[in-house]
Amino acid sequence: MIRKAAAADLPRIGEIYEAIFDREARGPVYTNWLRGTYPTADSARQALEAGTLYVGEEGGLLWGAVNLNGTQLPEYREIPWAVPAEPGEVGVIHTLCIHPGQSGRGYAKRMVSFCEETARTQGRTVIRLDTWEGNLPANRLYPSLGYRFAGSAKFFFQEYIEEILNCYEKKL
Repeated sequence: MIRKAAAADLPRIGEIYEAIFDREARGPVYTNWLRGTYPTADSARQALEAGTLYVGEEGGLLWGAVNLNGTQLPEYREIPWAVPAEPGEVGVIHTLCIHPGQSGRGYAKRMVSFCEETARTQGRTVIRLDTWEGNLPANRLYPSLGYRFAGSAKFFFQEYIEEILNCYEKKL
Protein backbone atom coordinates (compact mmCIF):
# COMPACT_ATOMS: atom_id res chain seq x y z
CA MET A 1 0.00 0.00 0.00
CA ILE A 2 1.12 3.54 -0.73
CA ARG A 3 -0.32 6.28 1.45
CA LYS A 4 0.27 9.80 2.71
CA ALA A 5 3.02 9.83 5.27
CA ALA A 6 2.33 10.53 8.93
CA ALA A 7 4.61 12.12 11.52
CA ALA A 8 5.18 8.66 13.03
CA ASP A 9 6.76 7.59 9.72
CA LEU A 10 9.57 10.16 9.84
CA PRO A 11 12.05 8.03 11.85
CA ARG A 12 11.53 5.08 9.48
CA ILE A 13 11.96 7.34 6.44
CA GLY A 14 15.21 8.56 7.99
CA GLU A 15 16.23 4.90 8.37
CA ILE A 16 15.65 4.37 4.63
CA TYR A 17 17.91 7.32 3.84
CA GLU A 18 20.59 5.98 6.21
CA ALA A 19 20.35 2.49 4.69
CA ILE A 20 20.95 4.03 1.25
CA PHE A 21 24.00 5.91 2.56
CA ASP A 22 25.31 2.73 4.21
CA ARG A 23 24.87 0.70 1.03
CA GLU A 24 26.59 3.36 -1.05
CA ALA A 25 29.53 3.43 1.35
CA ARG A 26 30.13 -0.19 0.25
CA GLY A 27 29.31 0.59 -3.41
CA PRO A 28 28.00 0.96 -5.97
CA VAL A 29 27.00 4.62 -5.71
CA TYR A 30 23.74 5.61 -7.39
CA THR A 31 22.99 8.89 -5.65
CA ASN A 32 24.89 12.09 -5.17
CA TRP A 33 23.26 12.64 -1.80
CA LEU A 34 25.29 13.76 1.18
CA ARG A 35 24.70 12.14 4.58
CA GLY A 36 23.51 14.70 7.10
CA THR A 37 22.72 17.24 4.38
CA TYR A 38 20.20 15.67 1.98
CA PRO A 39 17.99 13.82 2.29
CA THR A 40 17.36 13.94 6.02
CA ALA A 41 14.48 13.38 8.39
CA ASP A 42 14.13 17.18 8.37
CA SER A 43 13.72 17.33 4.57
CA ALA A 44 11.12 14.57 4.91
CA ARG A 45 9.40 16.58 7.66
CA GLN A 46 9.18 19.60 5.35
CA ALA A 47 7.46 17.48 2.69
CA LEU A 48 5.16 16.00 5.34
CA GLU A 49 4.17 19.47 6.52
CA ALA A 50 3.49 20.47 2.90
CA GLY A 51 1.25 17.40 2.52
CA THR A 52 3.35 16.00 -0.34
CA LEU A 53 5.16 13.08 1.31
CA TYR A 54 4.03 9.51 0.60
CA VAL A 55 5.27 6.15 1.83
CA GLY A 56 5.04 2.57 0.64
CA GLU A 57 4.32 -0.01 3.29
CA GLU A 58 3.69 -3.76 3.36
CA GLY A 59 2.96 -5.70 6.54
CA GLY A 60 4.22 -2.89 8.75
CA LEU A 61 7.47 -2.58 6.79
CA LEU A 62 8.11 0.84 5.29
CA TRP A 63 9.80 0.07 1.96
CA GLY A 64 9.93 3.49 0.27
CA ALA A 65 9.13 7.18 0.23
CA VAL A 66 8.56 9.93 -2.30
CA ASN A 67 7.84 13.65 -2.34
CA LEU A 68 5.30 14.49 -5.07
CA ASN A 69 4.61 18.18 -5.57
CA GLY A 70 4.62 20.83 -8.27
CA THR A 71 7.97 22.41 -7.45
CA GLN A 72 10.17 22.71 -10.52
CA LEU A 73 13.76 23.60 -9.74
CA PRO A 74 15.06 26.82 -11.36
CA GLU A 75 17.30 24.79 -13.66
CA TYR A 76 14.20 23.21 -15.23
CA ARG A 77 13.98 26.39 -17.34
CA GLU A 78 17.08 25.16 -19.24
CA ILE A 79 15.46 21.87 -20.24
CA PRO A 80 13.75 21.61 -23.65
CA TRP A 81 10.53 20.04 -22.39
CA ALA A 82 8.37 18.59 -25.17
CA VAL A 83 5.12 18.53 -23.22
CA PRO A 84 3.86 22.10 -22.78
CA ALA A 85 2.28 22.82 -19.41
CA GLU A 86 1.49 25.68 -17.12
CA PRO A 87 3.18 25.49 -13.70
CA GLY A 88 0.01 24.24 -11.96
CA GLU A 89 -0.29 21.41 -14.48
CA VAL A 90 3.11 19.91 -13.65
CA GLY A 91 3.63 17.21 -11.04
CA VAL A 92 7.23 16.70 -9.96
CA ILE A 93 8.67 13.56 -8.41
CA HIS A 94 11.39 14.27 -5.83
CA THR A 95 13.50 11.96 -3.68
CA LEU A 96 11.86 8.71 -4.70
CA CYS A 97 13.74 6.07 -2.74
CA ILE A 98 13.34 2.41 -1.95
CA HIS A 99 15.01 0.74 1.03
CA PRO A 100 18.05 -1.13 -0.38
CA GLY A 101 16.90 -4.30 1.36
CA GLN A 102 13.66 -4.14 -0.61
CA SER A 103 15.05 -3.34 -4.06
CA GLY A 104 14.29 -5.56 -7.03
CA ARG A 105 10.67 -6.18 -5.98
CA GLY A 106 8.96 -3.71 -8.30
CA TYR A 107 8.39 -1.12 -5.58
CA ALA A 108 9.88 1.74 -7.58
CA LYS A 109 7.50 1.00 -10.46
CA ARG A 110 4.59 0.91 -8.04
CA MET A 111 5.65 4.24 -6.53
CA VAL A 112 5.94 5.89 -9.96
CA SER A 113 2.53 4.55 -10.98
CA PHE A 114 1.06 5.89 -7.74
CA CYS A 115 2.63 9.31 -8.43
CA GLU A 116 1.13 9.37 -11.90
CA GLU A 117 -2.36 8.51 -10.67
CA THR A 118 -2.14 10.98 -7.79
CA ALA A 119 -0.96 13.74 -10.14
CA ARG A 120 -3.89 13.01 -12.48
CA THR A 121 -6.38 13.35 -9.62
CA GLN A 122 -4.73 16.68 -8.76
CA GLY A 123 -5.40 17.93 -12.31
CA ARG A 124 -1.80 17.64 -13.46
CA THR A 125 -1.16 16.93 -17.14
CA VAL A 126 2.52 16.02 -17.02
CA ILE A 127 5.05 14.52 -14.61
CA ARG A 128 8.60 15.82 -14.59
CA LEU A 129 11.59 14.68 -12.59
CA ASP A 130 15.33 14.75 -12.44
CA THR A 131 17.88 12.18 -11.42
CA TRP A 132 21.63 12.24 -11.08
CA GLU A 133 23.42 11.21 -14.26
CA GLY A 134 25.16 8.40 -12.33
CA ASN A 135 21.94 6.88 -11.03
CA LEU A 136 21.93 3.97 -13.45
CA PRO A 137 18.84 2.20 -12.05
CA ALA A 138 16.71 5.35 -12.26
CA ASN A 139 18.05 6.25 -15.70
CA ARG A 140 16.91 2.80 -16.90
CA LEU A 141 13.65 2.76 -14.97
CA TYR A 142 12.02 5.97 -16.17
CA PRO A 143 12.35 5.32 -19.93
CA SER A 144 11.04 1.78 -19.37
CA LEU A 145 7.90 3.36 -17.85
CA GLY A 146 7.28 5.65 -20.81
CA TYR A 147 9.21 8.70 -19.64
CA ARG A 148 10.93 10.77 -22.29
CA PHE A 149 14.48 11.95 -21.70
CA ALA A 150 14.14 15.73 -21.99
CA GLY A 151 17.75 16.75 -21.47
CA SER A 152 20.53 17.28 -18.95
CA ALA A 153 21.69 20.38 -17.15
CA LYS A 154 24.08 21.44 -14.43
CA PHE A 155 22.17 21.94 -11.19
CA PHE A 156 23.31 23.52 -7.95
CA PHE A 157 21.27 21.09 -5.89
CA GLN A 158 20.23 22.24 -2.41
CA GLU A 159 22.92 24.91 -2.79
CA TYR A 160 25.66 22.46 -1.82
CA ILE A 161 26.63 20.41 -4.85
CA GLU A 162 27.05 21.11 -8.53
CA GLU A 163 25.94 18.13 -10.55
CA ILE A 164 24.57 17.03 -13.88
CA LEU A 165 20.98 15.85 -13.63
CA ASN A 166 19.05 14.04 -16.32
CA CYS A 167 15.47 15.23 -16.69
CA TYR A 168 12.48 13.16 -17.77
CA GLU A 169 8.84 13.87 -18.50
CA LYS A 170 5.66 11.97 -19.22
CA LYS A 171 2.34 13.27 -20.48
CA LEU A 172 -0.51 12.08 -18.27
